[in-house]
Amino acid sequence: MDYVSALLPPAVMAVLFISVIRVIVKTQGGANKTKEDAAVDAALTRVEGASPAPRSEA
Repeated sequence: MDYVSALLPPAVMAVLFISVIRVIVKTQGGANKTKEDAAVDAALTRVEGASPAPRSEA
């Protein structure tokens, strides 16, 4: 039974890893992509609006 206790943690981690990858792949594209793109565009607009104009060194 030592082999069962030795193999169980890696097997559980493999299943969890595959599950996470599947969720990531399923949430890409479609309506989610539009929402994510809009959120990124809004964040970039806020950052660009808040940053001061670059100074020219002459």
